[in-house]
Amino acid sequence: MTDLGKALCEEFEVIKNRQKNPSEGSYTSYLFKKGEDKILKKIGEEASEVIIASKNGGKAELVGEICDVLFHIEVLLAHKGLGLEDITTELSERRRRENMNVEKEAKRRLENRTDEAVIN
Repeated sequence: MTDLGKALCEEFEVIKNRQKNPSEGSYTSYLFKKGEDKILKKIGEEASEVIIASKNGGKAELVGEICDVLFHIEVLLAHKGLGLEDITTELSERRRRENMNVEKEAKRRLENRTDEAVIN
């Protein structure tokens, strides 16, 4: 199985290269030239196509549409001066907070306590 992170990083490098060195006939260069509104429109279109493929299409169609969404999101990241590391940092932080909350709740249950005050 191909590593998703590696595949995304390789694709993102191509996208950033097209941003710095526009190429005639390149779809990615076209998106950068058209700007944020076009990029956002494409994300919306592709997200809708994911929904339709999920409801009506086969597995291959759904995977293709998800890849299209990811590609356009990567273009948006580059356009905004963000990178994949910004996403991985946020995901890691969310996971850390979630694990922390789960651990706190388990501790409360183990100690058989609640955070609610009981008024008699």
